[in-house]
Amino acid sequence: MALTRLRLSHFRSHVAAALDLDGRPVAVFGPNGAGKTNLIEAISLLSPGRGLRGAAPDDLARRPEAIGWKVTAAVAAPDGPHEIATWSEGAGRRVEIDGKAASQTALGGALRVLWLTPAMDRLWTEGAAERRRFLDRTTLSLIPEHGEVALSYDRALRERNRLIRDGVRDPGWFAALEDTMATAGARLAAHRAAALARLAAVAADPAFPRAELAIEGEGPREAAGLREALREGRGRDLAAGRTLVGPHRDDLGAVYAAKGVAARLCSTGEQKALLVSLVLANARAVAEGFGRAPVLLLDEITAHLDEGRRASLFRAVEALGAQAFMTGTGPELFEGIDAQRVAVGEAGLGPG
Repeated sequence: MALTRLRLSHFRSHVAAALDLDGRPVAVFGPNGAGKTNLIEAISLLSPGRGLRGAAPDDLARRPEAIGWKVTAAVAAPDGPHEIATWSEGAGRRVEIDGKAASQTALGGALRVLWLTPAMDRLWTEGAAERRRFLDRTTLSLIPEHGEVALSYDRALRERNRLIRDGVRDPGWFAALEDTMATAGARLAAHRAAALARLAAVAADPAFPRAELAIEGEGPREAAGLREALREGRGRDLAAGRTLVGPHRDDLGAVYAAKGVAARLCSTGEQKALLVSLVLANARAVAEGFGRAPVLLLDEITAHLDEGRRASLFRAVEALGAQAFMTGTGPELFEGIDAQRVAVGEAGLGPG
């Protein structure tokens, strides 16, 4: 699975950018602020969701013009070539696959994209919400229908919380929303558990530490139990001003397996190595289930990796056969990998 062509228009710092790609890993280098992360962020929007920085569509337009942006790509996928386009429309964005309007969820059927960014280095020390997002992105990469299930649950949750904030006490208003939450929540929990099982089943990379993952949370996981817990918890939720039970309260726990140490207590370098290990495991699981390795976006990937681990990462990428877009400040950071080199500077993009 690979991009063979990428075009950007008025996206972030890029007025226009064009890349023709040959399927190999891509080393993107240039000074800080040149637009390297902007380039791979555009690629991340070829998958469901709001991309690797979680930005709203309005925030992606080049300033000061703010005339709207567009990303188009040609993709070589297991089921054949696809043309994908996404662009801003009002406060939202549109998607086309092979010239036909499509949902964001449908992007997962044409292209799988995983990423690792410097902001994710704090994953194990930040709040549970970031780890849930990481867990759901991982799950979505393996179970495409997870996106629609999560949307259904989140919509019902928002409506139930609105009733709570408005002080509504009529059971009839709550029942239908809680039924939707129970049904979707049970599927959400099952998908997450299945995704972690698939990660655990793939062979670990000996160069990176294995993480033991577990979903941490309270409350029932099956639909009937969750429905009853929501019903019984209405009084408590009204007092708290929000819904206190359900998979939206879950957390992702991780332990450095060889040491038996929680990830949050590991060193910065160990935490980075654990993240790399998880992304590689995720990529192998996608390759087993989808037939091809996903596209990888590895922003400033050499940070906190010594020369030996960097070489191990390059070997793992090549063994996967993955098209990995890797960013860094200089070409010397990518010695040892057969990669297409792209320089990013004031003049735009060019061969490195």
